Amino acid sequence: MTSIDQQGYRRVGENRIRELVGRGLDEFIVGQVIEHRPARTVTETEHVQILALTGNPAPVHSDVEFCHRIGHKEVLVCGLLTQNIVLGMTVRSTSGLTTGNLALDEVRFHHPVHVGDTLRAQSEVLTARRSKSRPENGIVTCRIEGYNQDDQKIFSCTRTFLVPTDADTVRDETGY
Repeated sequence: MTSIDQQGYRRVGENRIRELVGRGLDEFIVGQVIEHRPARTVTETEHVQILALTGNPAPVHSDVEFCHRIGHKEVLVCGLLTQNIVLGMTVRSTSGLTTGNLALDEVRFHHPVHVGDTLRAQSEVLTARRSKSRPENGIVTCRIEGYNQDDQKIFSCTRTFLVPTDADTVRDETGY
């Protein structure tokens, strides 16, 4: 098998391929579980940046002594960072061609996350159907779960987003 014949790539010219991003409606199979890779280790830099960007003053995220006094060994990573890392891992193979997010429901943080934890994500396709109001798009709902290096569930949500019904046409028109 040559690299041109491998899944996840599209021939775009003589001896030229393009990595695929996202999926079209017909590529979503209800019940399918997608394991997203690579995993991501949460860094101190990311943690400090999200606190600065959001202006989050909660000492549980920045004051080690406060954390010790309330029973934590170290500061907790801000939930927004956890959520965004997990959701970000899902984009390439699910919503990379999305024209819009519709909903983020049932958001839950199941287990604390600390700097240095390595997170991975998975998506289960719950529904996939053509949009009635935008027939050029499909509406997909996935159950997203994030896990740490010890296989503890750290995050979950249900995400609904639009995808093109004809992914190849969108790829041709946009260079993706």
